[in-house]
Amino acid sequence: MTPRAVLERLLAWASGRPPRPRGLRGAGYDWERLAEQRLTKAGYRILARNFRARPGELDFVAEENGVICFVEVKGRRGVGYGQPAEAVTAEKQRRIFRTAEAWLARERRIDAPCRFDVVAILEADDGPRVEILRDAFRGPTARR
Repeated sequence: MTPRAVLERLLAWASGRPPRPRGLRGAGYDWERLAEQRLTKAGYRILARNFRARPGELDFVAEENGVICFVEVKGRRGVGYGQPAEAVTAEKQRRIFRTAEAWLARERRIDAPCRFDVVAILEADDGPRVEILRDAFRGPTARR
């Protein structure tokens, strides 16, 4: 490990935040931080970050106006592979639904109203474009 990497890890540890990953995972980390800022600014209250359970992972669990929001963050550096939100495939949605059920059961909020949101981030020459797609898709746990 290089001296710089050691210093970065120590600074991250001292500040209480996880060390910044490298490479493509680093872009995902940056997109999640940007998404969290935008969600907070839009009035969401973050309840959990990177919640993991057997079915998968939830980028964010948040609350907006009394509704539990399971938030998936998707980013793209260009549209060559499609728009960011298009990456939330039917299979990915099923994993998110099952993981959301696990979170609701763990938190004893199984009857809480909930929805599934996507934060789509597209890198552009003039900076990232961020869009919050509320109620982006529905599933068996979506309740109002």
